[in-house]
Amino acid sequence: MDSGSLHCSLEHVAGSGCNLNIEQRAALQTSLLILKKNYKFQRVLFWGKILGVEEEYFIAQGRGKNEIQTKKNLYSFNCIDWLLLPPITEDMMKAVSVAAKGRFRGDPSYVYEHLESKVSEENRLAVVIHQIDEEASVVPRGAFIRDLRGLVQVNRSFAGLSPSEATRLSNFLHFRKPKNQKKRRILEMADLNPAIDFLDVVSDDVPKGSWSLQLEGAGQVCILRSLLWPGLTLYHVLMTPQHGYIYIGSGMKNLDLPFML
Repeated sequence: MDSGSLHCSLEHVAGSGCNLNIEQRAALQTSLLILKKNYKFQRVLFWGKILGVEEEYFIAQGRGKNEIQTKKNLYSFNCIDWLLLPPITEDMMKAVSVAAKGRFRGDPSYVYEHLESKVSEENRLAVVIHQIDEEASVVPRGAFIRDLRGLVQVNRSFAGLSPSEATRLSNFLHFRKPKNQKKRRILEMADLNPAIDFLDVVSDDVPKGSWSLQLEGAGQVCILRSLLWPGLTLYHVLMTPQHGYIYIGSGMKNLDLPFML
């Protein structure tokens, strides 16, 4: 969620249980502006909150000129003091998959151990945020545009999805580097715009049924929830450029989903 419209955005997803108290909202509105200035980000988003046994991790995400490639994640315990998370490596992801089990503790220095694998909770936090971004961060079709230089930026001319468009999962895209660009028929390609149709569509996700799409607010607000990562919620106010997503959950993937559908 963009830090500039945080208060309004939280109201749209409150029905999903995604909310913050007054003190946290006030602290975020100030600290995220300072964060943007200190790190020279183009935009700062409140990414969400990961619930731990002892403490909660509040997550912010800073973005540069290329919104997909230049992401930096930071965490805080009080919504005021922010610490930068380490960059992801293959060894780190492997160690997390082997050693890190169960709920987050809420202590960045806590070390998970399994046989010869060791990983700190801070590294686990960085990996989980990356995994959620890769598998569940979603934007409406047309909200971002890729220019001739290959930079992915906010589409200033995006006017929002219509009510009929918002009911189709094919109009929601994964906000990550494309992975599953399938070959399309000529008739399908005629309706595509290379400037905005460069991302993977949610409707191609496996397993089918891993998203819950609903219209709320008298049919004016589209709510998309991930069943693979419970706690990830996207909102989009129809016929307006307002949209955003937030994650508030335990940071644990629903591995049983294929057996539940």
